[in-house]
Amino acid sequence: MNIYDVSKLAGVSIATVSRVLNGNPNVSQKTRTKVLAVMDELGYTPNVFARGLGLGTMKTIGIMCSDSSDPYLAAAIYHLERQLRSHGYDSLLCCTGSSLENKRTYFDLLLSKRVDAVILAGSKFVELIDKNNDYLIEAAKELPIMLVNGYLDAPGIYSTVCNDYEAMYSAAARLIESGRRNILYLYTSHSYSGLNKVEGYKNALTDHNLPVRREYIHQCPKDLVQSRKLMEKLSGLGLEFDAVMTSDDSLAVGALKYAHSRNIKIPEELAVIGYNNSILSYCTSPEISSVDTKVEKLCTTTIDTLMSVFNGDKVPARITIAAEFIQKQTTNFSI
Repeated sequence: MNIYDVSKLAGVSIATVSRVLNGNPNVSQKTRTKVLAVMDELGYTPNVFARGLGLGTMKTIGIMCSDSSDPYLAAAIYHLERQLRSHGYDSLLCCTGSSLENKRTYFDLLLSKRVDAVILAGSKFVELIDKNNDYLIEAAKELPIMLVNGYLDAPGIYSTVCNDYEAMYSAAARLIESGRRNILYLYTSHSYSGLNKVEGYKNALTDHNLPVRREYIHQCPKDLVQSRKLMEKLSGLGLEFDAVMTSDDSLAVGALKYAHSRNIKIPEELAVIGYNNSILSYCTSPEISSVDTKVEKLCTTTIDTLMSVFNGDKVPARITIAAEFIQKQTTNFSI
């Protein structure tokens, strides 16, 4: 029996049960009575490991990510856990997938473990429909919620983000100024980060008096085989492109495979730009020019901010980290 069972039977959130346990005054007497009655019915005894010994903390941070096999998120998890250990904190990791139901289930699970804060790694935890973020906003009244490259404007939620818009705008502008005119854009999701990237691409075209053509913008699964197949399909339909920009290095690898299969010279006939500057961008021939989103700095800044929150310091709700374009062998413009 745990706090999750209590919240489910009482029909309230985990955060509300937590407020009752902690004697928080921001709970109505009716709700408090109902929660206590359910606890009595279930024979639930609160976990007093943190409070009973006067420790006030479990020294444990919850981390959520959508896919730990993703190179970017795997690196983020590594840096987050390492930085937490340096401050004497353990971590609990939940890999949620992309569904909102799973995200909420695992989030509630972490709260039931009485973690001291929750870190959401990656921008897919900020939902496009505002009401679907209510569970985060509600929980942030009780414990800090940290977003790594995602932004949600609410008290108790702290974001460390990369300047994805500016990074993609700058990369696209360089391609255009080097003479590229038919730039294909492949992206993986409509996340907070994903939307900023595609807007950077579009506005770079507009500011250079080039049309934004829908046929040049395509969503694609984060899979190198799928991106290759998509480019083959588009080429077969007569679409001509002299550059490819992608929202993730995995898609850029697929672009290289497409070019190799057709004996297209890179970068002379086709320029390719990836994103995240992951290990994938170094494992191809030629190596892929990519935007380095500074994942280590994003993560260390997130943990430094969390420690400041624990210390009661005043910290900004959002900190922006500048990305850096790393030119390798799939582009040939001046930087």
